[in-house]
Order: sequence, then C-alpha cells, then structure tokens
Amino acid sequence: MNSKNNKGKYRIGNVHLTATVSMSLVLFLIGLVLLLIFAARDVSTHIKENISLSLILKDNIAAENTSRIERYLQNSKFVKSFDYISKEDALKEHIRTMGEDPEKFLGYNPLMASFEVKLNADYANKDSVEVFESKLKMYEDIDRVAYQKDMVTLVNDNITRISFVLLVIATILMLISITLLNNTIRVSVYSNRFLINTMKLVGATPWFIRKPYVIRGITNGLLASLISIAMLAVLLLYIRSNTGLNLLAIEIKTLVETSVIIVLLGIILTALSSYFAVGRYLRMQTNEIYLA
Repeated sequence: MNSKNNKGKYRIGNVHLTATVSMSLVLFLIGLVLLLIFAARDVSTHIKENISLSLILKDNIAAENTSRIERYLQNSKFVKSFDYISKEDALKEHIRTMGEDPEKFLGYNPLMASFEVKLNADYANKDSVEVFESKLKMYEDIDRVAYQKDMVTLVNDNITRISFVLLVIATILMLISITLLNNTIRVSVYSNRFLINTMKLVGATPWFIRKPYVIRGITNGLLASLISIAMLAVLLLYIRSNTGLNLLAIEIKTLVETSVIIVLLGIILTALSSYFAVGRYLRMQTNEIYLA
C-alpha cells in the first residue's frame, strides 16, 4: 500500500517538476521576445538622440544674445543636450581634422560660432524638427540651422518598419508561448481530475477546490520565472564573454523591466490557467471525467 502511495506521490511530483521546467522554458522564450523589443526601443532612442542640429551664429554676435539662445535651448523640450563651439574652437577642430589653417592664407578666421544640438528622441522626427527650426528663426543672431533632413526622415521610416516587424513577431511568439503555458498547466491539473471530482461530490465549494491549485500555480510560476531569468542572465553573460557584445548594449533599466514582467507573467498566467483548468473539471459530470 505504501509502495503504491509512494509511486503516486512520485508520479505527481514528476508532473509538477515537468510543468515547472516547461513553464521556465516558455517564460524564457517570452523573456527573449521582451528583450528583443526593449533592445530595439533602446537602440531607436539612441539613434534618434544622436541626430544633431547645428545652429550657426552670425559673426560679432553679442555675448548677451548668445546667452539668450543658450537659455532657450536649456529650457526647450526639443533639446536633450547641446554644446557651444566658439569660432576659435571651430578653427582648432578644422585644423585637427583637415590639417590646414585657413586663417594663415585668408588673414582671418572664416568659421562661425555655433551650438551643436542633440534632440530628445520624442522630437527627432521631421514635423517636430520643422517646428523647432521655426522657433529658432525668431532669433536674428542665428544665421542658419544646418541638419540632414533626409537622414531624419530615413531614420524614422526605418525605425517604424523595424518596430512593426518586431511587433508582429513578438505577438506571434507571445501567443504561442501563452498557449504552451496554458497547455502545460492543463496537463498538470489533468492528473488530479479524479480528486477534483471527489471533492466536488462531497460538497466542497468551487473556490475551496480551486484555491490549492491556484496557490501551487502561483508558486510554480514564481519559481519558473526565476529560473527563466537565470537562464537569460546566463545567455547574456555567454554572449558577452564569447563575442564581446553586450547584446545591443542593453541597459540595466531594460533588464529590470524584463525581469519584473517575466515574474508578473509567471504569477498571473499560471494563476489564471490553474483557475480555468480546474474549472473545466468542476463543470464535468462524473461519467465525463472518465472520458476526459
């Protein structure tokens, strides 16, 4: 008798172990998808924030007017950062890069002072840049605003296409992952279908029957999510150590966001799947249990 009980416990334990491992693999897949999406977002932001505008200032601009433009840039929602480059600094940079000094044969410094402006990612698009440019034209001491208009359009068009493709792939993989996770839970509960039916026959309430399965689902989901996070960490470390890459320079914030979402998904999805999986057998008649 004890031998049979031990075998039964071993079989049930084996089912839960298999379910936890399966959930870990599913959550690992979800984590990879999330990392891909967040990494694409970070790279997109990085590219947009490296689009620069040059505000070329007129010669002999008064210091107070330069300060006025600087204050505007400091308070502008369009601007992430900016640097002031004086005529002298511009000449030094020209000599360093080109290897010649135009002042020697012209007799004067032909270069102009400027502000090199980096845009906020949210405003690094054609329409926002045009609005920003129109505001800058109100300052008479700005000779012109120089930037690559085609580059701004090209960057945003490419990012839009890539984001759409990633969203489609992520949606498909997410649906597959959720289906696999739900099936894993259903298989786990299936082994206890007769126990569920017996508890229902003796008068146990639906929630009383569901509760231990939901709690076990949450526990297994939490454990599976932690295992999947560990697997992702090992994968990232492996990629870094063998390729020298930081997987598209993923930020710490991105890793934290991914980990939190995996844990929440692990808990919520397993709890809901357990709740509905048990409900399926609660709705069955006794004779239907044997045919399930």
